[in-house]
Amino acid sequence: MTTLLFLPAGDAGFRWLRVGDGGTMARGDGVPEGDDPIVAVTPADAVTLHWADLPTRSAAQGVAAARLLAAEASAAPVGELHVAVGSEGEGMERPIGVVGAGTMQAWLEQLASAGVDPVAMIPAPMLLPRPDEGYIRADIGGQGVVRGRTAGFADEARLTDLVTGDTPPQPLDRAALDAALFRAAAEPALDLRQGPFARRRGFAIDWRLVRRLAVLALAILAVTLAISLVRLAKYSFAADRLEAQADALAATALPRGETVTDPSRQLTERQRRTFGPGVGFSTTTAAAFAAIRSVPQTELTGLDFANDGALRLSVATERESAATDLKRALERAGFTVRASTFVANGNRVSGELTVIAP
Repeated sequence: MTTLLFLPAGDAGFRWLRVGDGGTMARGDGVPEGDDPIVAVTPADAVTLHWADLPTRSAAQGVAAARLLAAEASAAPVGELHVAVGSEGEGMERPIGVVGAGTMQAWLEQLASAGVDPVAMIPAPMLLPRPDEGYIRADIGGQGVVRGRTAGFADEARLTDLVTGDTPPQPLDRAALDAALFRAAAEPALDLRQGPFARRRGFAIDWRLVRRLAVLALAILAVTLAISLVRLAKYSFAADRLEAQADALAATALPRGETVTDPSRQLTERQRRTFGPGVGFSTTTAAAFAAIRSVPQTELTGLDFANDGALRLSVATERESAATDLKRALERAGFTVRASTFVANGNRVSGELTVIAP
């Protein structure tokens, strides 16, 4: 249901007409009460109507072309005019409304002072349907209005005769008028509230949408948290599995029956016990044998690997200088060597060398 509010014309004040799909619902004088959307209707003689074939792809192009036509047909400067462009269907010439910008501003101020912000402003002739031929006439808001295919104006005897000529306007019956008013209010063919006079849309919060977005956000957070928890659980299970595998692997390298508490530490201790302290028995002994082989007429008579990683070598040589050569060979291998006093026994010189890991 929509209320048509007719702007004052002459001595008449505001008049209103409430229309619905069932026809005229109510009428009255003054400003109507209620929350129904209001469509303002401008006086027929205050707006000049034209029809022209204008571009439809771009609204800006259509308005620019309409302003050029208005400038040619109006004596007033185009800068002082408000030009609005409408549409009455595909393939038809488009209606153009021309009114003074000051008049348009005054109407909106008058409506605002009455507490009305109309959803649209329609010239009175545009409330009538477009006839297939000739002209039609109806009384709307206390004013006679005539409409043709490419004409719309107030019904004034001399003007009407001049425009219609030998084709007198046909009166529109009540049922057809009510249907036309309802259609025009629902989908105006020409709305003057365009450009600088377009209705400003107020910002309103859609709390239902806000609640839906909040629920959606909570759902997304819950799913994200669930994914993170599942991932942490998988990581935890994987770590436990790897730890169990490490314990099982360590148990195979440790002495049978030993309790696995710290695989890394226990394996290090086992390695130390197996290979010995320092750099280990095998490494130290191999270096010692290599040095002995490098010194001619030198033989190993005894060997002892101590708990501190030191290797004591008992050696016998033909001369004392060979013992010195052996000591230097071990030092070149990176070991610290302490030599005892070498004693001559027959044709041999014997003594001990203590080899210490670096």
